[in-house]
Amino acid sequence: MILMACLSAAAVGAEERRVYLEAQDGTRVQIATLMIAMDGSYAVSMNAPVFTDHFLSMRPFKCLEGPAKHWCHVPYPYEIARNISGDLTDLEYDFLFLWKGATEYGINMWNGVYYNLVETDGSFTGTLYEMDMNTLAAPPDAGDLRPLKAGDLHESDPDSHWLPHLIIE
Repeated sequence: MILMACLSAAAVGAEERRVYLEAQDGTRVQIATLMIAMDGSYAVSMNAPVFTDHFLSMRPFKCLEGPAKHWCHVPYPYEIARNISGDLTDLEYDFLFLWKGATEYGINMWNGVYYNLVETDGSFTGTLYEMDMNTLAAPPDAGDLRPLKAGDLHESDPDSHWLPHLIIE
């Protein structure tokens, strides 16, 4: 279905961008391709080969394996418009992660990672914020496409995380 959306977006003159997570030392991992249509709608295609399958806390996750921490993608489970013509919130929701220690068995939902995106010179840069993913355990009220509030996000020390930056260019 995502591939079909990408092909539809490409047919109407969409722009293709690459999505990276970046470590403190500047090392990048391409995690996805983003197709943005002229009307601001978009489609995400995750870069499956860079992720490994993990079964954590009775659920399947796709994770990037780091030396000390693993970064596990959390697909946003509720409705979003997938449009960035007004702001970048939908895109932020598509790149939610949980981190876990590389030697830990399960996951802790309070280890959520949220990248707050800003646009600069045509590129998007995400700053890591921490969040408790339990906030998203229950579906939002009907029509509430933005259930996360500023109080749900907490500034993080970038030096304390493996992949503190999200870059889209």
